[in-house]
Amino acid sequence: MKGLLTQVRSYERSVQLLMVNQFTINLGFYMLMPYLAAHLSGTLGLAGWIVGLVLGVRNFSQQGMFLVGGTLADRLGYKPMIVAGCVLRTLGFATLGMVDSLPALLAASAATGLAGALFNPAVRAYLAADAGERRVEAFALFNVFYQAGILLGPLAGMVLTGVDFRITCLVSAGIFAVLSVVQIRALPARRSEDAKRQDSDAGQSVLAQWRGILANRPFLLFSVAMIGSYVLSFQVYLALPLEVRRLGGDGEFGTAAVAMLFAVSGLTTILGQTRVTAWCKARYEPGQALVRGLAAMGLAFVPLLLATAVPVPESGIGPWLLAAVPPTLAALLLAIGTMIAYPFEMDTIVRLSGDRLVATHYGLYNTICGVGITVGNLGTGAALDAALAAGMPALPWIALIVLGLACAAALYGLHRTGRLAAPPASEPLAASV
Repeated sequence: MKGLLTQVRSYERSVQLLMVNQFTINLGFYMLMPYLAAHLSGTLGLAGWIVGLVLGVRNFSQQGMFLVGGTLADRLGYKPMIVAGCVLRTLGFATLGMVDSLPALLAASAATGLAGALFNPAVRAYLAADAGERRVEAFALFNVFYQAGILLGPLAGMVLTGVDFRITCLVSAGIFAVLSVVQIRALPARRSEDAKRQDSDAGQSVLAQWRGILANRPFLLFSVAMIGSYVLSFQVYLALPLEVRRLGGDGEFGTAAVAMLFAVSGLTTILGQTRVTAWCKARYEPGQALVRGLAAMGLAFVPLLLATAVPVPESGIGPWLLAAVPPTLAALLLAIGTMIAYPFEMDTIVRLSGDRLVATHYGLYNTICGVGITVGNLGTGAALDAALAAGMPALPWIALIVLGLACAAALYGLHRTGRLAAPPASEPLAASV
């Protein structure tokens, strides 16, 4: 931990603040969101389809507005979008705990999603700009703070929700309110280079900028190839818990085993991210690290595939071991693969943007991957159902392994053909429209 703090202190104040901010953002978010569905269906007694609608509106408003949020950050500056997102999430989370009408719940849910679309691209573009040549290492540290928030948020929320969900909402809103004030007072104002250029020559229209990004073929190919990493990593929340509960039941053991999945994933990243990144950077080019990260994520499901060949014991400790060990190994390998790929992934986006409209590129990238996650999860769910109906438990794990290796192969092709390198300085993206 001392070494981690030393690394953080070696960066500018703005970078340090952005890392702490991301921890706080995730703490406040994951303090509330895992318990929202139970509040809507239990305390408020809403029908299942309404609960799905409220949660879906939040996801749609975030994924659908990432591109807009990134564009606004490039045009207006990173700090205003970060502050606006924190303020909006303060209002949204406070409202979720105080209302029970469907229109108000939908509005609050949409506000929380839009908040993420505003500050996520801005935070990453700001971090990339101020970290400079140390972008890869900065994003590795950023992921440590990111995962720490995800790990601690649900624990704090469990304690607060045990008293009253409204208290959880108000505490979470309070966190974002304090964070908003901190951003206003302490975060240096920083505008992208594109915003500065627009001051002198009016810049391009938004549509022209978007057409330029859509004409950036290497960036689009990279974005599509990376969808698999997000689908695979999301299985810590979908396929792995379902597998644990299928074999271990919904009782105390199942709950503890699922909690262990999250703990293994988060703690592995917190303890190992910076070491893994330093090791990979010393040995691999960014493209090579990405290929290895995706391959590791695909192979993470091999323990689950092998476990399907083992007959499920009818009694004793056997069923519990089968329910807990393979999914936990998969979560561990997924975390390792993500640790390998994530810092280089974030750095590659900046390089492929040519350091132009970086927040807008992050915004479009998030939207593409968000749509991919939705489609991928539908496919995974269908594979799980088909496996159960046909008595073929290996089917979903084979599909996920193939997805990971296919995406790794796609990234290998992009790396070998030089498409993951920065565009020539004489060919700025904005001039390509």
